[in-house]
Amino acid sequence: MQIKYVGPRPFITHHGITFKDGKEDKYVYLMIGFQILKAIDKDFSEQKSYSYDVNSKRFSNEEILSAMLQYEPNLEHDITKEITLYEQKLNHEIEDVANKNLSQIEKEVLVNNLKIMKEYRIQRAINKIYYMHNVFEIASVIKREKIAEIDTPFYEKYWHVLRTLQGELLKYKNSINTELKIEKNSKGDMVSKLLISNI
Repeated sequence: MQIKYVGPRPFITHHGITFKDGKEDKYVYLMIGFQILKAIDKDFSEQKSYSYDVNSKRFSNEEILSAMLQYEPNLEHDITKEITLYEQKLNHEIEDVANKNLSQIEKEVLVNNLKIMKEYRIQRAINKIYYMHNVFEIASVIKREKIAEIDTPFYEKYWHVLRTLQGELLKYKNSINTELKIEKNSKGDMVSKLLISNI
């Protein structure tokens, strides 16, 4: 299963297809998440914090997939199962058009629009699943290495990754307390800080 950028979330009706602002493809967050994962998955000695370097190496899609399989050898199998369920949902959505209070032409247009966007939506789902597995692995490393702080530049994409990570850390049986805040660093630049306690 490949990852690739497709675009924002589509809004599909019998009038046409539009795209929602602010509902970005999770692919755009996956690179940042993966860079954080690779950077923190090491033996931390005394310093239990990590500052994201905007000059971090960019990884190819193939490098991300290969490395993710090292973390989760059954990942492709798990994703295939999840995508199969998602495809079934999309198929039911198409079948359900027959029950909508629309004219026959409107129903045909809606079915065609749903079919046109099916692969697009499946790819978005694949990207999201990989991203969520990536966040799970970051949380696992944070717990294992008892990392107390992760700093990133204060930009929307980095903030999104830290918020997703914050949610993942709350899922633990003994939930891990976190605080997400914005501060200026020593250079006067705005940074996002994820402070982690109770590990």
